[in-house]
Amino acid sequence: MDLIPSFSVDHTKIVPGIFISRQDEVGGGILTTYDVRVKRPNREPAIDVAAMHTLEHLIATYLRNDPDWKNDVIYWGPMGCLTGFYIILKGSRQPQEIYDLLLAAFRSVDEAQDVPGATAENCGHYLLHNLPMAKWYAAEFADYLTAHKDDPAIFEYPKTERLVTEDGQQFFDS
Repeated sequence: MDLIPSFSVDHTKIVPGIFISRQDEVGGGILTTYDVRVKRPNREPAIDVAAMHTLEHLIATYLRNDPDWKNDVIYWGPMGCLTGFYIILKGSRQPQEIYDLLLAAFRSVDEAQDVPGATAENCGHYLLHNLPMAKWYAAEFADYLTAHKDDPAIFEYPKTERLVTEDGQQFFDS
């Protein structure tokens, strides 16, 4: 089986930032999946589940209402490891080109008074939210992005090196 692209990223070296995870040609256009990494994997605690859920609701709502971007947003959702999010956008842009959008989205969390869609009718687990913690995580990440705006490490994935034999067989760490 082929290793999926997100598993070829060296998670021991990745820092919080915005990275291109993959690009796919779909229906004559390009869809780009970005890794929005909020926490250092395996070094920092993962994001609290309830806060992650709240961030998903708040930032998805922000992105799908932004007049300049709403028609390009395909998906916003959490990573299973709870260290960040994926955003899928129409088109092919470098991470630096969506920096301002994501910084504004994370900054907007501080203004939230409630969680959109947090009702039994609108959400599959409407009681699993934590707005104060979501605000804390969002501010922490936005401050980090601001402080590291000129650091190329927040835009470039560190790739793992894999041994490949002459017949094309790949060996992976276990």
